[in-house]
Amino acid sequence: MVAALGGFLFGFDSGVINGTVGALQQAFRASNIGSGFNVASMLLGCAAGAFLAGRIADRFGRRPALFAAAVLFALSAWGSGIAGSSIEFVLYRLIGGFAVGAASVISPAYISEIAPAPVRGRLATLQQMAIVLGLFFAFLSNYLLAGAGGGAAAPLLWGFEAWRWMFWMELAPVAVFFAGLLMIPESPRYLVTAGRDAQAETVLARLSGPGDAAARVVEIRRTLRLDRRPSLADLRDDVTGRVHPIVWVGIAIAALQQLVGINVVFYYGEVLWRAAGFSEANALLINVIGGVINISATVVAILLIDRVGRKPLLLVGSAGMTVFLCVLAVVFGSADVGPDGALRLSGAAGSVALVSANLYIVCFGVSWGPVMWVLLGEMFPNQIRGAALSVAGLSQWGTNFLVTMTFPVLLAGVGLGGAYLLYATFAAISALCAWRFVRETKGRTLEQMEH
Repeated sequence: MVAALGGFLFGFDSGVINGTVGALQQAFRASNIGSGFNVASMLLGCAAGAFLAGRIADRFGRRPALFAAAVLFALSAWGSGIAGSSIEFVLYRLIGGFAVGAASVISPAYISEIAPAPVRGRLATLQQMAIVLGLFFAFLSNYLLAGAGGGAAAPLLWGFEAWRWMFWMELAPVAVFFAGLLMIPESPRYLVTAGRDAQAETVLARLSGPGDAAARVVEIRRTLRLDRRPSLADLRDDVTGRVHPIVWVGIAIAALQQLVGINVVFYYGEVLWRAAGFSEANALLINVIGGVINISATVVAILLIDRVGRKPLLLVGSAGMTVFLCVLAVVFGSADVGPDGALRLSGAAGSVALVSANLYIVCFGVSWGPVMWVLLGEMFPNQIRGAALSVAGLSQWGTNFLVTMTFPVLLAGVGLGGAYLLYATFAAISALCAWRFVRETKGRTLEQMEH
């Protein structure tokens, strides 16, 4: 749970921008492209953090890397709230993005490395639960603060605008995360890699009992190349000289999780629903409802992932997302456009859009949301886990940046209908990828995945 708090901060930091887009555009006098970059800038930091985090964690340990992320979360939350210009804001968001990217890679890896195989899926899914809880509390905080101030751009406490307090609210969970990290052990697999076998045995005995701790250390050592530390060079097969196929699978599933467009809903939800004709207050309330639905779907995933398996959940989720994204494409593609250029949904169409969007969130929440993080934490062999997670994390966050940055352009160009049709196409592709390339990992130890 402590490690998963990194996921909570990941979710909060990602979701808090949702209610501030209009206020930031007003405060910094940003254009549509500038506004898109204010939102998406964090994702560049995420890509860098994810790419470097695995290597940092391999060198210094999982726990010190999480401590560093906690410090960066605090700096970003404070700085984003005091920013007086777009440049200053983007700088602090890049710092926060680095922390988010690092936590997105290290937290699931740490959980997978300490969890017993029979419950590893459920424990690793705590990362996604923490992410969606972070998103929910960011949405709820934004809604309450905007309501108290009379709008995100309106002054609140001590004369500071509500949107600044939206960022500062993150400092409370950061403090809890930092305190929790003082009480957790280092990953036993990292300790074996670092040649600290006695400490690894102690940690394994503490986590799962002393009975087979020594044998587990021997098994972990067998799967590592102890002549040198793990590095990016390990991603290439010694015989063929090519990148291991499992790495390409990780890159693909990481990218597809974003190409289905889920973070358009989370980052631009307020903008999206206002474009569909809802008021600012109702748009923010819809975000809160979507957060509750996402949490509920993740609970279902926790209950099913070690029973049903990873691959079946991916396939069912992909099919559902494809259907509901197509419905959204039809609804928004056929909506009336008012004299001011804004969409106008009739009562029935608005209800269909709202229900379909939330069912789409359900399909994502029980499948690609949690399962992608579980798979990335467990699918790679011990020797290449850190490096492979770095590359997969770079793929995930780079694609996230691409999707987030292009949404305002798609909105202005092909409209919501065209954007949702594009995301529906990628949802269909995700089903094909899961069917063809994903191997089931349910119930296997990390060492058994070497074969």
